Amino acid sequence: MSVTAAASGFVVLLLTVTVVQCENGWDVSYTSTEICAVRGSTVDITCTYTYPSTFNNHDTTVQETFWFIKESNGIHVDLRTDPEYSGRVENLCGNNKCTLRISNLRESDSAVYKFRFTTNQTTGSLTGSAGVTLSVTDLHVQVRESVKYDYSIWAELRCQSSCRLPDHLNYVWYKNQQKMKEGASYTGYFYSEDRVSCAVKGLEDFRSASMLVRSQIDWGVSYTSTEICAFRGSTVDINCTYTYPSRWNHLDTTVQETFWFIKVREQIYDDLRTDPEYSGRVENLCGNNKCTLRISNLRESDSAVYKFRFTTNQPRGSFFGSAGVTLNVTDPQLQVHVRRSTANPSSTWTELTCHSRCQLPDHLSYVWYNNNKPVGRKKYFHLRHFNPEDSYHCAIEGQERFPSPTLYAPKPPSVSVSPSGEIREGSSVNLTCSSDANPAAKYTWYKRSGDKQVQRLSEETQFVLSSIRSSDSGEYYCTAENELGRSSANILITVTCE
Repeated sequence: MSVTAAASGFVVLLLTVTVVQCENGWDVSYTSTEICAVRGSTVDITCTYTYPSTFNNHDTTVQETFWFIKESNGIHVDLRTDPEYSGRVENLCGNNKCTLRISNLRESDSAVYKFRFTTNQTTGSLTGSAGVTLSVTDLHVQVRESVKYDYSIWAELRCQSSCRLPDHLNYVWYKNQQKMKEGASYTGYFYSEDRVSCAVKGLEDFRSASMLVRSQIDWGVSYTSTEICAFRGSTVDINCTYTYPSRWNHLDTTVQETFWFIKVREQIYDDLRTDPEYSGRVENLCGNNKCTLRISNLRESDSAVYKFRFTTNQPRGSFFGSAGVTLNVTDPQLQVHVRRSTANPSSTWTELTCHSRCQLPDHLSYVWYNNNKPVGRKKYFHLRHFNPEDSYHCAIEGQERFPSPTLYAPKPPSVSVSPSGEIREGSSVNLTCSSDANPAAKYTWYKRSGDKQVQRLSEETQFVLSSIRSSDSGEYYCTAENELGRSSANILITVTCE
């Protein structure tokens, strides 16, 4: 393994296994296959690439180099054009080497990053297929050992992350916002209101959340989500973490039982695994103070509030999370989010994303349809151009009977004038424009004069000419536009003098 770490804002763990894709001299190799980085810091992802100087009797020239995480419909989305990364990415390329630098890292940046280059050759494009897996982690304070006294707590604290950071990193510890020490751990006595946080040395601006020490010593259950929705026949995971004092009343604490329940009868908590209604459909996946309830083949009758309980060897050492997690088994209720990128005029694209109004499991497979024919199997679908006659919708695989609404560009608008018939000078005239579109269209009214000059009049579906004059005679037209396209229609207005 190799590590880059400095006050420059780089702290990453690199798993350095060179990945090579080579065919007839076309080659992409990544310096690392896995990188762990701290939220807020900066990371470099590096590759080298080669290509034959001559191919098919033509000299080879590289035309484009870029990094991407999304690809669909033959479109590879250059990260530099993605609004989510705006102002945070750089491509540092030269001499057949290219580094992607991402600054101000967010946990949502966790993804597989791939490099692609294109050349002047007919088939001269190559993507490094393996990619580099980037995991962005937040730091948090973890209690390794603790002893509770009447007025204070003795504890050994560690600075933890969700992915593996370098073993040799040094940490800075803070108590009540004051720097206390440096080191891999922090051991000491803490009072009930003491708050502790930690940071990687050199990255002190990116501290962990400040933690009330006693909250990690006391008995507690916290749920990752308080509300989850899923659909019939699918599988759902419900997660929690739990804490307890490692030593209490001079006795080491041992967890004896962990389970989930929805029913309580006379202080008896019914373990779901013993409920005939859930027979063969539930699993408890527990370890390291975390516990996941997995329910498969969901039924509408599974809609309920699920709670976690654990028991220990301590007298009165049982605890359950009172809030629980509300599971609603329902239809997917899919929607399509439309996003357009025009950051690079030579590489504009429209992204359609399939999502639900409620929080669905991450592992689902999606299907995209173009004019009711399946065309893609990812959560998102990209378009370079949108044909006016095209329509798109999505569904979840296995749940095709619950599709999203269909998206399409505006149909040719219908324009009308009110009142109808002869228009006399001094009267009031309403021009109305309407078009069938999804997403809903935005309208703009224009007037084209005899010398072909165009005047923008209104950005409403209706344009009102009050006390109309003969000089208002002429051609009026409206445009209907949404993220997928634009169409227009016109109307000729003739004003009769009194």
